[in-house]
Amino acid sequence: MREPRRGLAETLSHIDSLLGDGRSREDVLDVGRLSLDSGVPREVVEALLEGGEPPAEDITDRIVRRFGHLRETRLRPDGSRHSYEEIAAAFGASRASLSNLVNSRRRTAGRGAEQRPGRSGGPLASTQAGIEKFYFGQPNGWLSAEPETALDDALQPVLRGLEEQAADPMARLRHAHGLRRLAARAPQLAEEEIQLVTDWIDTILERRRAQGAHDAQGAQGAHDAQGAHDAQGAQGAQGAPGQGVRGRGVQRAREQGAPTPGADAPPRDVR
Repeated sequence: MREPRRGLAETLSHIDSLLGDGRSREDVLDVGRLSLDSGVPREVVEALLEGGEPPAEDITDRIVRRFGHLRETRLRPDGSRHSYEEIAAAFGASRASLSNLVNSRRRTAGRGAEQRPGRSGGPLASTQAGIEKFYFGQPNGWLSAEPETALDDALQPVLRGLEEQAADPMARLRHAHGLRRLAARAPQLAEEEIQLVTDWIDTILERRRAQGAHDAQGAQGAHDAQGAHDAQGAQGAQGAPGQGVRGRGVQRAREQGAPTPGADAPPRDVR
């Protein structure tokens, strides 16, 4: 049997490895559904998914709380809760046995020295098993399972679904790439041909991602080089000889066709 915390971590790691294509846990994990299936409060599910620890809880409190969770969420077809009598009769118990279980938490509150039901594995064990079986065959130990174990069990259908998608090229076309129209025509193709098309799309997308990263890096390098060039040009123009106020006036005169100052002066007598 796996250690609860390690088992949950391994399952989450496996799920992460199967996501791919830019998907995250939020795309495949429904916290509300996981809470409903596991009997673990929503805030505790969120903490466990982030690597946190659940709050301490007495095992009898946990059993009673999850029993209440079942009664509130697994309803009759008419929307009402199953009665204690109905549940108890399904496994040959009495209404009083369930009532005593639910009320035991209240009676023993504040009595730390008193032994609570469920620690000895006595009559409560059969009562627990009967409740679990009544509610649509919940697995044995569901009521008392530690939060990590309960959440790990609730994650297994998600994990199996991702494994099936990874093994099925049709599922990869539908879910990973969103190519539903192509997937709808896929029955006309052989399985190896579907796999070939899916792998080809994977390759194209990977090349496009790599090219996008390369282009972004090149654009940043060009921007940096242009900035350095502009700064160097500005520095050179500022310190170049003949480019002071007089130099700019001469250049402007030449462009306008005006005589350059000093151009018509007679040659100096050098004798």
